[in-house]
Amino acid sequence: MKFDVIVIGSGPGGYVAAIRASQLGKNVAIVEKAELGGICLNWGCIPTKALLKSAQVFEYLKHSSDYGITTTDAKVDFDAVIKRSRGVANNMSKGIEFLMKKNKITVIKGTAKLAGNKKVEVEAEGKKDIHEADHIILATGARSRELPGIKLDGKKIVGYRDAMVLPEQPKSIVVIGSGAIGMEFAYFYNTLGTKVTVVEFMPRILPVEDEEVSKTVEKIYKKAGMDILTDSSVESVDTSGNGCKVTVKTKTGNINIECDVVLSAAGIVTNLENLGLEALGIKTEKGKVEVNDFYETNVKGVYAIGDIVHGPALAHVASAEAIICAEAIAGLKPHALNYNNIPGCTYCSPEIASVGYTEAQAKEKGYEIKVGKFPFSASGKASASGAKDGFVKVIFDAKYGEWLGCHIVGAGVTDLIAEAVVARNLETTGHEIIKSVHPHPTMSEAIMEAVAQAYGECIHL
Repeated sequence: MKFDVIVIGSGPGGYVAAIRASQLGKNVAIVEKAELGGICLNWGCIPTKALLKSAQVFEYLKHSSDYGITTTDAKVDFDAVIKRSRGVANNMSKGIEFLMKKNKITVIKGTAKLAGNKKVEVEAEGKKDIHEADHIILATGARSRELPGIKLDGKKIVGYRDAMVLPEQPKSIVVIGSGAIGMEFAYFYNTLGTKVTVVEFMPRILPVEDEEVSKTVEKIYKKAGMDILTDSSVESVDTSGNGCKVTVKTKTGNINIECDVVLSAAGIVTNLENLGLEALGIKTEKGKVEVNDFYETNVKGVYAIGDIVHGPALAHVASAEAIICAEAIAGLKPHALNYNNIPGCTYCSPEIASVGYTEAQAKEKGYEIKVGKFPFSASGKASASGAKDGFVKVIFDAKYGEWLGCHIVGAGVTDLIAEAVVARNLETTGHEIIKSVHPHPTMSEAIMEAVAQAYGECIHL
């Protein structure tokens, strides 16, 4: 069949590109070998948030007496927690099916690869078909990275996908890596009663976050009973017995940890194999496809978005790239994406959200800075909610007032960070934030107060 646009992959990059291209009058097909919605919707962003919500509800029940409510004998039904998560993901996938029909997008099931000029070969159930399109968008995403000598077996050594559908709750787990994926699973299992050990190669957990954020979260989780080993690496995992024997190299020498399961959350690797890139001469660098500002590769008519191109491997980044790519294909003139204004979110409890430069990065860039910080312990809404952990930290250029960065730890803060993202996009100064009336009592007031503190005008500190 002949289309204007064929999209390979239906994750938050692929399906968004398909919908936007269809909105702009293009005849679109999307190829998917598994469930519509890709990893994010089926095995990533959405089902993990369902798991985390179950953990949060259990945590509320364990501390219900703090709110004047007595509960007895609250227990975790692990199978039911997993079943709820899968149900949420399945319903969302059905929602993508509806959107494909609504936007008159042809869904082709199978494994796709480039098959020459403007051609895509799709294999399904042993049969191969060739489809043509003037524009082909690659959106094939990524998968868990396997560390050398620590091969994933799906049972004792698992990636994020297996970690959310384990047949039974492990009594103990070692999590390799303390980025967003690692810390979310660490929080989930620790809250449900599993003994959790986090092993991080870098000097601190959440290494891409502001240093104060990392230190605060580490303190909170150690208090919650989690073991955290930084400046450490897993050297080997022996799975020959009933469980796992993990050898960890630390600054003071090797230690051995026994556990039921090891979760490898030390990054991802792109899905570029068997796509036909080499045959067309499409350029790649360090496992990523090289593209221009509008995501076209060096081969005219072939584009790439999402995890397989340079930039943060985040769902909302893939979606933003998808819209820019589809609009460029349609002949519009979209703005290139500002990768310095991408929010990062980690959905453990307390949540973590950030955008822009950390304090250290701002200094390295040569800025003279103003820093403001407001703790949620001084927030009326946080106190009333029993969620006083964390803070808002803001960084401004002292000379021109540019909002350089915002870093938040606290309850529900992934919903607060958008204020900073929009304000930075509008080139708002700190004074405009201070003079914008924030509702009381809300967690959002803490952003205004942190900005005011940077300029010596904070009322509640």
